[in-house]
Amino acid sequence: MTNHDTDFTFEISLSVLNHLGRNLYRSFMTVLGEAVSNSWDADAENVWIYLDRDENYLVIKDDGIGMNAEDFQNKFLKIGYSKRKDGNSKSGKDRPYIGRKGIGKLALLSCADKISIISKIENGEYNGGTIDNSRLDDAITEDLTPQEYPLGKWEKSIFEPYIENHQKGTIVYFENIKDGIRNTEDYLRKSIALYFRFSLIDDSFNLYLNDEKITVECLDDLALKTQFIWLINDIQDPYIQKLKEKFPPLEESKITIEENFKGFIASVEKPKNLSIISTDERVGIDLFVNGRLRERNILKQIPTSRIVENYLYGQIHFNELDDSEDRFTTAREGIVANDPKFESLLKKLQNPIINKVIEDWDKWRVKHREEGDSENPRITKKERKSRELFNVVAEEYTAPPDDTDYGERVENWVNELGEDAQFNFGSYAECFISENLVRKLIIENSIDISNAQDYINKLKTIETQNKAAGNINIELRQANIDISYLDMTDLAGIVDTRGQVNCLHNDSKQYKPIRDALMHTARLTNEAKIKLTSVYDNIKGRIRTLLSSGN
Repeated sequence: MTNHDTDFTFEISLSVLNHLGRNLYRSFMTVLGEAVSNSWDADAENVWIYLDRDENYLVIKDDGIGMNAEDFQNKFLKIGYSKRKDGNSKSGKDRPYIGRKGIGKLALLSCADKISIISKIENGEYNGGTIDNSRLDDAITEDLTPQEYPLGKWEKSIFEPYIENHQKGTIVYFENIKDGIRNTEDYLRKSIALYFRFSLIDDSFNLYLNDEKITVECLDDLALKTQFIWLINDIQDPYIQKLKEKFPPLEESKITIEENFKGFIASVEKPKNLSIISTDERVGIDLFVNGRLRERNILKQIPTSRIVENYLYGQIHFNELDDSEDRFTTAREGIVANDPKFESLLKKLQNPIINKVIEDWDKWRVKHREEGDSENPRITKKERKSRELFNVVAEEYTAPPDDTDYGERVENWVNELGEDAQFNFGSYAECFISENLVRKLIIENSIDISNAQDYINKLKTIETQNKAAGNINIELRQANIDISYLDMTDLAGIVDTRGQVNCLHNDSKQYKPIRDALMHTARLTNEAKIKLTSVYDNIKGRIRTLLSSGN
């Protein structure tokens, strides 16, 4: 027999809270972010965060529009209620809504043993209740329905320090934070300044931690260690302005692309400078949507395997991810896997933005006498090592003295030498190796050097006179033998007298005047550098031939 007269309805167990999100929110900052986002959506102008690590409690208070009894029951306590259900995407103050699915409030249930919530509209009375997680766990175990689990009564005594002069808005009291409040106030200030960007870029929204306003100054540690910055599509941000005004040595590049996102990428002096928040957490390049952090360190999804990755941080703002399709994970801590719009963003970031960052970073690091990207073919390995040696030596002359004017002048002078040293240091090494290899070849093959004896004796006499004038009585040459007095021109003449084609000797004649200028530490012209490089390539090839043939 079929019963057509019975009306059937859904019956939802409280265990659905666990599946929807009660146990998905693992990060304390994520929980804090959900609460602050609710305040933003409620058109709050101020959010006060109070915490006590010793007593292990957290309070979040705002001056938003608040909730009456009906709102509290039918909106806040209604899991899945969305402010966007009628097609609205902005608040009364024209703020883009951050909340979407209506389950973010479950984050509030995940981090404390007991959560008490009160709220009121202007000229209204407080409404609210208390969620005791131990009771909620029992209710879930007993498979109760939401109707069978009423919220507990809120206690006025715990809210008394926060309700004075509170005209409207919501206050949430978290009692006995799970695992305790391990983060310091300094950690939280930096994290809030980094991850809740609307508090810094919108003058109508302010965040306070223990009554101290969160400002861009909370990021001074990071700013002080920042060397370079790339601005994407002319982003306006008080942190960037601070970098420009307070730390003028900053190198800057502007990147304009025909894409509807903006942001900045910056690099620090050393990778450890990105660990300003804690020893196990690093600042990265983060993705923001409508001012809220949505994906941490997106560079992990477009790895370059280049050393520069370890120095970068920044923010990418792409509000188009908040459209008619929900692209955020249930835990609200990332973008859903393989989302096509997000994948498209990553590709556009990689080329041309990240590629330009890689190129600029190496160039600027070398300019500032820092180690760059050894895998960048922009300059040869020899030139890079020469520059690194120059940087080490230069430090001995640029240590800041008491006379700041002297220090600045010397710094400028040393910087002027960098490009030439990059060439000269390596060229000296080539000369040192090639001439000693030819000497070794002559010794090993017992090649007669008697034709050069008169010239050797002349050089010895000059050296003896110079040592006497300098009152030097020590041996100068490691191998005090005649051949050590001869340079490439003389050595090439000796090798080529054995019936070989005189290519080495001919090249050495062109090599000598530039080589002598180099050995006297002169700064060569570009033409001389080109000529020296060309001639030495010929000499190097000839020496290789001689060594391989035993001649």
